[in-house]
Amino acid sequence: MIAALDMPGVALRAETLIGLRELALYHENDAVLAALPGGFVTKRRGHGQEMADVREYVAGDDIRHLDRGSTARTGILHVRSFQEERDRVTLLVADFRPAMLWGTRRALRSVAVAETLSLIGWRVIEQGGRVGLLAIGSGEPVVISIQGRIRGMLALIGGLVRAHEAALQLALAGHRDDPTLENALSQITRIAPAGAEIVIASGFDVPGSALEDQLGQIAQRRTPRLISVVDDVAENLPPGVYPIRLPDGSRRRARITGQDRIEPEPKIAGFPALRLDSGQDVTTTARILQAAFPPDREP
Repeated sequence: MIAALDMPGVALRAETLIGLRELALYHENDAVLAALPGGFVTKRRGHGQEMADVREYVAGDDIRHLDRGSTARTGILHVRSFQEERDRVTLLVADFRPAMLWGTRRALRSVAVAETLSLIGWRVIEQGGRVGLLAIGSGEPVVISIQGRIRGMLALIGGLVRAHEAALQLALAGHRDDPTLENALSQITRIAPAGAEIVIASGFDVPGSALEDQLGQIAQRRTPRLISVVDDVAENLPPGVYPIRLPDGSRRRARITGQDRIEPEPKIAGFPALRLDSGQDVTTTARILQAAFPPDREP
């Protein structure tokens, strides 16, 4: 690999995405406001039949949930806690098209996409759900089937790393045209079952004329959630004259004035979107995601 492509923020490493598990769960119990319109953090009452953990007895606990093994082993009363059984299925869609393979600060937008989806994936797995992957680029998509447990998340991370490396190599080979996002998303209904949550992390460049219809079709039997990964510096350049290079290799100069600033859009193709900056640190991203994806929301 070219040395410049092996730098942090450019190369995508499996160990880095695996290491995000702790960060994804660090703020699990923080009570924060939701970052997406219509989101509310609520507590569920009651319990299901799936055991979540064993803890020490406190006054008011139901003695019928006494865990005899832990009590006998420690000499201290322990009770079992339960969680509601929900087959939560989440398909993570990573946009590694050529337009995502750049960034001005900490990381490429494509790397920020992988980090964001890994944070979400780890939380889904830890909450008993299952995850799958659709990674799109200028070549063949990478698909990881819906799986649960840590083994499923490790397979997903492997898919992210392979897809990102393939995207970088294609860009080096001169494949710099973005296929439309609408065509790339056409496979979702074949991959994700009805009732699944579809998390799409993208810059939404070259969306295609029918993206709104495509998302509407997905929303009929699934729940799309959009994450717009941007580069705030690039979108908010100070006024001035900047040299640019066009796709055909020619060079031009572009003048940017105060009126040209790009403001964040509250919606994409009619759907609410969470906006993340690829230049911010991963800890900040994790806290924003905790607000936008509370653990007890309905898929």
